[in-house]
Amino acid sequence: MRYWSYLEEYKNYRSKILKSVDKTLKSGNLFFGKELLKFEKNFIKANKLRYGVAVGSGTDALLLALRALNIGDNRNDEVITVSNTAIPTISAIISAGAKPVFVDIGEDYLIDPEKIQKKININTKAIIPVHLYGQPCDMKKILKIAKRNKIRVIEDCAQAQGAKFNKRYVGTLGDFGCFSFYPTKILGAYGDGGFISTNSLKFFKKLRRMRFYGIENFDKKNKFNGKYYSNEHGINSRLDEIHSAILNFKLSKVKDFINKRRKIAKLYFKGLKNTELELPKVAKGREHVFHLFTVYHSKRKKIIDALRRKNINVRIVYPFPVHLMKGYKKVIGKKRFNLRKTERAYKGIFSLPLYPTLKIIDVQKIIKVLAKITEKV
Repeated sequence: MRYWSYLEEYKNYRSKILKSVDKTLKSGNLFFGKELLKFEKNFIKANKLRYGVAVGSGTDALLLALRALNIGDNRNDEVITVSNTAIPTISAIISAGAKPVFVDIGEDYLIDPEKIQKKININTKAIIPVHLYGQPCDMKKILKIAKRNKIRVIEDCAQAQGAKFNKRYVGTLGDFGCFSFYPTKILGAYGDGGFISTNSLKFFKKLRRMRFYGIENFDKKNKFNGKYYSNEHGINSRLDEIHSAILNFKLSKVKDFINKRRKIAKLYFKGLKNTELELPKVAKGREHVFHLFTVYHSKRKKIIDALRRKNINVRIVYPFPVHLMKGYKKVIGKKRFNLRKTERAYKGIFSLPLYPTLKIIDVQKIIKVLAKITEKV
């Protein structure tokens, strides 16, 4: 049994997806055309955003948000986040020219707001709360800390599109919201893609330029509009017309995708509640979208090996905290971080199969097999 696959979904929607691709190719426009504008408009509407731009990846979204704030101009600039996240969160901070400062997680595997204030100093420019596994962080506390210290908040929404905190969608709460359309995500492309939301018209205009080398393509009042002329330093981070068309079609299915994810998660909660597994903890006031259903057990290896013998594949997301990875130890330096809960989590977490086309009969099989295995380990 697969951990995840897009093939069943593609089979279900193949004719409509191919039709949208063919229509786009026949338009004669591959970049910055009607499909991109339509997708941006629909994504903004679906997620109750004010402004937003589509970009090449979720990593680019984070990088552009940081650079739009000029974070990294000073080599001492710091950004507070977690080590229990995907590499791109940290890669974007470093690529922007800033330094990541790590805060430990809570029981929900999300940034612990109570530990943020101690990490703030004169060099702190922003906080990146990561809405990991599909659950929003405690944004009320985080925003209060940010306001008190006059620092920015960039939400990492890569795994949490459609999730809500106190009835507000993620991506609408901080200064920026950064989304990913990597194939496994809530809204997945067949390649890379990303999105940046903001409540600021000024930053919205800036981001549109920055995603394409600083070239102005939308402001007709700008004398360099449509000309090959850079108004400010930017990068190449375009979402092409083909993927815009595909994502626009799939966006109409997202609510159904999320409902199916929640239905599967509900079955896991009910079927595994009496086992020794530590199940996800969903806090009050948060609407989880269950990009992942991540559990914990101190004897993870034995459980995973036993599951594989039953042809059930699970995945460890993420197997190592970023601060322990060779590629980042030198960059981060020798500064020690007290990340006790982060380092406990990576030794025992693993995620169960969960995607919209996963059959209920297969979910029931996973629950039955897993419950038996955990009785014996």
